[in-house]
Amino acid sequence: MLFLKTVPDLSELEFDIYNTVIQYAESIQFMSVRDLAEAAHVSSAAIMRFCKKFECSGFSEFKFRFTDFIANASKPIGVVTPTDEMTLINFLANTTQTPFQEKLTQAIELLKDKELILFAGNGASKVTAQYGSHYFSSFFSMALVIEETMNYPVNHFPKEINDKIAIIACSVSGETGQIIEFLRRYHTSKTTIISITNSSNSTIARLSDVNFPYYINQERTEYADTTSQVPALYILEVLAKALSNERSRKY
Repeated sequence: MLFLKTVPDLSELEFDIYNTVIQYAESIQFMSVRDLAEAAHVSSAAIMRFCKKFECSGFSEFKFRFTDFIANASKPIGVVTPTDEMTLINFLANTTQTPFQEKLTQAIELLKDKELILFAGNGASKVTAQYGSHYFSSFFSMALVIEETMNYPVNHFPKEINDKIAIIACSVSGETGQIIEFLRRYHTSKTTIISITNSSNSTIARLSDVNFPYYINQERTEYADTTSQVPALYILEVLAKALSNERSRKY
C-alpha cells in the first residue's frame, strides 16, 4: 500500500486518514500535522500513529516518502488501476455482520412510516441517487431524486409534511458542499436523514440519523472521483427490499 510492499493493519479511523491523504495527494507536502488532522476530522496523535503504521518516524518522513512515491508513480494517460475485487468482497462480507444489520434495522424503523423518500447526490453519486429513486419506485409510489439541491423549496414545506419525508443522501467523500448545505436545512426538523458514504467520519455522516459506510479504496483520475459505486448501489437495493418487506408485514 502506497510506498510499502505490504498492506498495514489499519483501523477504520486510520483508513479514513488514508482516504484523506489520497484526497489531498497533490497538496500533502505543504500540509502540517494539524492541517491533515483537521481535514480528516481526527487528532494529531491519530496522524502520528497512522505514520508509524507506514513505518515512518513522524509526519515529515511520511510526507517525504509519500511525495516521492506519487512523483514516481505517474502512469501514461489512459492507464487506470484495475478494479480491486477483494475490497468489494470484503464489503459484501461485512454486510452480513451485526453492525451493518443493526444499521439496517434502525433505518427501516425510521423509514417504514414515511410517505415521501427523496434522494440526493452530486457527480457520480447523483447517478446513484437517480438509480435509488427508480429502484425504490418499484416498491413505493413516492420516491424522487432531487435534481437541484440548492433550489429545492425546503423552507416552504409545512412541518406536517417534513415529518413524513425521508432523505437518502449519497456521497463518496461525505464532504460534498451542496449536499451538506441541503441536509443542514432539514437537520433541525423531524425529517429522517439516511446517508451512504465511504466513511462514517464525515460531515454528511454526522448529519444523518443512520449512516451506511462502505470503506473501500478511494480512487481518482486527474479529472474526477472514480471510486466504485457498487457498494452504494448494493446498500440501496438491500434497503429497498427490507423496507418493502417491513411494509408488507405492517399492511
